[in-house]
Amino acid sequence: MTSESLDPRERIIEAIHHMDHVLPGQGPIHEFVHHNTIHGFQHFPFEQALAEYEALTGVFGYLSEAKNRELYKQNRITDGDIFAVLAQQKDLQAEDIVFQTNRSVVKNKDIYRVAMVHELPTLSISQLNWQIEENNALSTIQPDVSDSSRQRLLAETSDQRTVVRQLWESILNKLDIELVDLHPENMLDLSEEEAQKWLEKVNTNLARDEDIPVHQKTRKEAEVMLGDLLSQIGDKITLRGLVKALSGIDILYSIRPQMIRICASVLDEGVAAWQLPERGKMGLYASWRATVQFDVNPFLHDLPDWQRIVSETPEDPVDCIIMQLTHMEIPEDKWEGYLRRLALELPGWSGLINWRQHHPEYQTENNAPIHLADYLAIRLTLDRLWLNQACKDNWKIEARLGTIEYYFRKNLSEFMVRKFLYQGELPEYLTTLANDLIERTGSERQQQEEWQNLADLIWTWQFSPLVESDQENAAFNSGWRLFRLCQHLGLVAADIQQIQKNDLLSMLSMLDKFTPAERCKIWLYAYEYHYREAFLNAIRANLKRGRWATREQRPDAQIVFCIDEREESIRRQLEEINPQIETLGAAGFFGLPINYKGLDDHHRTALCPIVVVPSHNVDEVPRKGTESIYQAHLKGHGFYHKLAYLLNQSLRRSLILSHAMIDALAPIIFIGLLGRTFVPKQILAFNSRMREKIDKKVPTELLFNTIEPDKPATPELPRLGFNDQEQADRLAAFMKATGLTYGFAKIVSLMAHGSTSQNNPHEAAHDCGACSGKRGGPNARLFAAMANRPVIRRLLAERGIQIPDDTWFVGAEHDTCSDVITWYDVEDIPEGLKSHFESVRIDLIRARDASAHERCRRFYSAKHPKTPSGGIAHVHLRSNDLSQVRPEYGHATNASAIVGRRSISQGVFLDRRAFLISYDPTQDPEGKALENVLLAVGPVGAGINLEYYFSTIDNERFGCSTKIPHNITGLFGVMEGTSSDIRTGLPKQMVEIHEPVRLQILVEAKTEVLGEIYGRQPSIQELVGGGWVLLSAIDPDTGQISCFERGVGFVPWNPEAIAIPEVESSIAYYQDVDVPLSPVLIKQPDMTGA
Repeated sequence: MTSESLDPRERIIEAIHHMDHVLPGQGPIHEFVHHNTIHGFQHFPFEQALAEYEALTGVFGYLSEAKNRELYKQNRITDGDIFAVLAQQKDLQAEDIVFQTNRSVVKNKDIYRVAMVHELPTLSISQLNWQIEENNALSTIQPDVSDSSRQRLLAETSDQRTVVRQLWESILNKLDIELVDLHPENMLDLSEEEAQKWLEKVNTNLARDEDIPVHQKTRKEAEVMLGDLLSQIGDKITLRGLVKALSGIDILYSIRPQMIRICASVLDEGVAAWQLPERGKMGLYASWRATVQFDVNPFLHDLPDWQRIVSETPEDPVDCIIMQLTHMEIPEDKWEGYLRRLALELPGWSGLINWRQHHPEYQTENNAPIHLADYLAIRLTLDRLWLNQACKDNWKIEARLGTIEYYFRKNLSEFMVRKFLYQGELPEYLTTLANDLIERTGSERQQQEEWQNLADLIWTWQFSPLVESDQENAAFNSGWRLFRLCQHLGLVAADIQQIQKNDLLSMLSMLDKFTPAERCKIWLYAYEYHYREAFLNAIRANLKRGRWATREQRPDAQIVFCIDEREESIRRQLEEINPQIETLGAAGFFGLPINYKGLDDHHRTALCPIVVVPSHNVDEVPRKGTESIYQAHLKGHGFYHKLAYLLNQSLRRSLILSHAMIDALAPIIFIGLLGRTFVPKQILAFNSRMREKIDKKVPTELLFNTIEPDKPATPELPRLGFNDQEQADRLAAFMKATGLTYGFAKIVSLMAHGSTSQNNPHEAAHDCGACSGKRGGPNARLFAAMANRPVIRRLLAERGIQIPDDTWFVGAEHDTCSDVITWYDVEDIPEGLKSHFESVRIDLIRARDASAHERCRRFYSAKHPKTPSGGIAHVHLRSNDLSQVRPEYGHATNASAIVGRRSISQGVFLDRRAFLISYDPTQDPEGKALENVLLAVGPVGAGINLEYYFSTIDNERFGCSTKIPHNITGLFGVMEGTSSDIRTGLPKQMVEIHEPVRLQILVEAKTEVLGEIYGRQPSIQELVGGGWVLLSAIDPDTGQISCFERGVGFVPWNPEAIAIPEVESSIAYYQDVDVPLSPVLIKQPDMTGA
């Protein structure tokens, strides 16, 4: 059924359904999961998606040119990178010659490079005068001209003034440009000849009859402009935008506080003392409708007919939407676009409501039913009320599209004046006249002749030389751009005299077609090319250097970390400390999707990738024989919970006692606050001791063996625990995917990760993406517990995986902020392995300290600690510092992913920028395991990378700006102050050091295998074929690297030979360096058999 054939209700429901594609997909902030910020456009190729998103929202999808030029100055992008990328863009014809003179050959690529590296702006008359008079633009060479171009300019004479002035004059002469010296106020005293000369530039259709009065031409243009503006309703603007464009009044400033107040009350998860009555039963729209007329807040009382309009609203929110759109006379075919625009005016709030609508299983304090239709119905009703007031105050009309159109078609002069004024396009003197006329008369009903005269003056002003025009060449646009371009190309007047006017016009045409979006796209490609070449060259240089291609010798230990790029440093440091330890990487849920309930949890939490719905429940329970300790723990934990509730909630809610209690406790709280700010280490130790005395720790274990092995386990009806076959199947699948099927060490540790910080609303964004933004410790603990069961080992042996009797699995969790490592169930380690485990644990502590020391090089306040012990002390302090806005940098700087054996990357310094995913192609000739690995980790890695990409390129629009003014709202999001949109994305402090490039994925596999997987999996086609990630393959037999090109397939990578340095150790390379480091080789120890 087409949208044209839908009835009004179906049309609205379908329009709301389509909102998923444009609204933010971020859930409550404590459920933060990294994802593609513009996920709704992911079905488009990357470049098209950015263009489509910009057309819809106005948000530019590339890093700005100014920031790209900063990177160029830092050598993060070089001329070689730019020219290499330009050569790959066949449509740009980079090697074609534009023109040739006796001393110069100018190619397309030369012009493109100058346009990228140097700003070539169009100026206004005033700006050109400033450049000439204040910056001596006609006396000296432009200050940003390179030394080589400067030498070419001064090759014949050292007189800069002569060279520059002759160049300027030759360009103007060649283009037949006359330099006009005018000032905006000259418009007030035009001679008849000047006015006639300007009016000759009117559109030929209007100028055909010279007897047409100026005012009639003004009216005709106003009619066209009015039609264009009205046609944007729904597609680009709402009625709010129309009224704002013609009055300067933005009703959103009045509506936003009320929408926030209403929505926050329903979405609240435990902060608000007073909430909308019956919100848990009635939902957002119904509870608002039932209470709005009794609201003591007088925000509606001054609006015309507010009681009648509110009382007329239907009970059903969809019917209310239809009623309001119909009343405002929005054409039905514009409804979908209109609602989309309305939702995007407060995308954070509407996006969160949409998320709640699509996640009914999400548990909150009240579980209020909430739908996007509720939000839109309330918003449209409030829009109607405030628009009515604005229209009646300004024009004495009702806020209906047809009425507004009728009024301005009758008052076209007023329309033209208002349109140009509120667009901000008028010069100062015309702005003053327009403001004065509106203030004195209000509308064209008064002083009609004045309105007409001013409209005519504005219309005439458009054709003056003072107004930028794309229709002609002038000194301040074409002349100035070519003047700067020629200097950067090293061209002098003699060169200009040898070429034709068409050559100059061709250069201008190239600059015009090489738009900011096109330039920034090339910048991105060059940035990615720079990183890719260094990355792949290091990998190629490392062939046959890395350990653990096979396990001919038994490792001392095997540590399976999460794929997280933050673990790259601790893995590298551990391997330098003890080369006999093998590290692996896997998605941090370790192949075990579960609904987990910790000892003190009230609800179950899904620990698995966001796209997976678990079918099994796992509980943490006290160990047998610890009943008395558990009872003491319950009392202590309850005390702490009640104390926290008292301090954070009850104190501010009590009408009678709040003031007295706050005054009484203020000195104690103030002392504690001072302590946490200035001596956090001591306060932390004191709090820990007190907590241990009151809230005693309980030895626990996991309840994961089902007592109903034959009962089906489904996402709809999860079962408590796994049966034996399920455990063996999941462990076998994980081990085959990672290649850990033989050569088991005595200690095998599953190292999950999480993050701990203080006063950090975005803490969940630092946790494990493979666990839906939660800690992965329970998954690691569960895997180890399963793998240590004799019955599971027998079942694994039947599947071809023989685990030695002296192998023991241990679960652990690494805190990526404090670098604390927590071990689980160490009391169960067999006595004969405890000393071996202790040796491994000590090595890990040393590696952890070294990794912390490495992290500190990017922290300004760390001041480059000299020893690893200084590094671990600093990061531990950051983790517990109440005032620290950068407890850790999270996934910042992520740029690559390696899927393959550790031997590919072991021995390469990757600067904590690479996701490391273990996979052994020699055990997977058909690529079945690889297919599962890519389907599991591909979306996780891409989601993290793309969220950081977008939050970095425009942190104000894609991210949530700086943390400093953030307020936590209702425990579900952050706002700036008390009346802003919900801020989605990442804060500035999390992306400050990030380099926004797409993820470079290198897979150790045959290109034929990857090609078959690509052909079978639509999700991989979308990510790789759409250019959201960049894919390369390294042949497991030959080491040949191939890069995937969209529309072509895999192409052999044949770079210029580059010598990759070898360093003694990681610390020798990074010590005292606080900028990104290129990959290098780390000296390997003399050992064999790995």
